[in-house]
Amino acid sequence: MKTPSRLQPLMDDGLIDEVISQLMSGKEAQVYVVRCGAHLRCAKIYKEANNRSFKQAATYQEGRKVRNSRDARAMGRRSKYGQRGHEEAWLNAEVDALRRLHQAGVRVPKTHGFVDGVLLMDMIIDADGDVAPRLNDVELTKEQAELYHARVMHDVVKMLSAGLIHGDLSEFNVLLADDGPVIIDLPQAVNAAGNNNAASMLIRDVENMTRYFGRFAPELRSTYYGPEIWDLYERGRLRPDVTLTGQFERRAENANIDEILLVIEHARAEAEEAEERRLAAEAGDE
Repeated sequence: MKTPSRLQPLMDDGLIDEVISQLMSGKEAQVYVVRCGAHLRCAKIYKEANNRSFKQAATYQEGRKVRNSRDARAMGRRSKYGQRGHEEAWLNAEVDALRRLHQAGVRVPKTHGFVDGVLLMDMIIDADGDVAPRLNDVELTKEQAELYHARVMHDVVKMLSAGLIHGDLSEFNVLLADDGPVIIDLPQAVNAAGNNNAASMLIRDVENMTRYFGRFAPELRSTYYGPEIWDLYERGRLRPDVTLTGQFERRAENANIDEILLVIEHARAEAEEAEERRLAAEAGDE
């Protein structure tokens, strides 16, 4: 295929030998399958700020570190220099998160370079050697759902132990590789210690995954891994190898989680209603 202009400099420098095909085009980036020597990899081309539909919400940016106080002041004033600072921070966020999480043992793609807004990383494949599907595109057995849910919860724990929260975790940004789930798409990764919305984002991430896997293993719908994980984190007891129970007993000092638990219950009720409508629609089509 014709080489996209943004990839041409990487080909000129020998980082990419051939562009095979376009894999996807999303709200933030375009992804291509490329050949680098003997390896097939993905090249993620981040869109320019004015071409992205996803806005850099302040709730995600809160707590992110910048290079120096001058940059922080400029970003706060929204000057042209500050806008460039915001853009640079956004572009680097996913790269930094992927590197940090890969070192922490989280199942994320390994990076192989970041040049002029283009990220080279592993291509995740399935058992047949093809590009791995998103969880949203697969049907699971009850046993698979329970196993994969446990693995994703383990990765969420390792992420938080490394100080990060995905911030937008769902079945749409988890790939099913030949050896299990791999988490992708982290440009909005949240600094857990520096963001006032960290608890709600972590619990929302976990609830999204629990609702999805609960379609195939209904007993997961009655678990409370999100509040359990955050409670362990707040008390300084979260470790990458911690054993989770899925249960949560509210204590007096974590009363602020009450509102989040109510949100979970409302979200679960809405999800159940949506599932009933989906099943009814499928039955009507038969």
